[in-house]
Amino acid sequence: MKIENTKAQMRKGVLEFCILSILQNGDAYTSEILSQLKDGKLLVVEGTVYPLLTRLKNAGLLNYRWEESTSGPPRKYYGLTETGILFLKGLNNTWSDLVGAVTTITKNNTNIKSTKK
Repeated sequence: MKIENTKAQMRKGVLEFCILSILQNGDAYTSEILSQLKDGKLLVVEGTVYPLLTRLKNAGLLNYRWEESTSGPPRKYYGLTETGILFLKGLNNTWSDLVGAVTTITKNNTNIKSTKK
């Protein structure tokens, strides 16, 4: 089993939460979202984010608006809906519980033991 596959799955599992968290600070367009994810060391590509934004919009968690740009074509800005805000609150609670559980388990098991004999 390759560790890179597991790491990629862990990142995918929190990507939706991170995007919603970014948007709680206000509307943003895709490049801004990608930049903030990159700043947080969560490297993703546009091809991953666009389908996720569409899925979140179709689920009623996001809305969007078009805004003219002075430096190119119009930009699509995404924002949280009321449902999205409530959903994010639930994810925040779940995240806190998960971090607490993982911390409890891993802090007591910091010595890596080999299973080879």
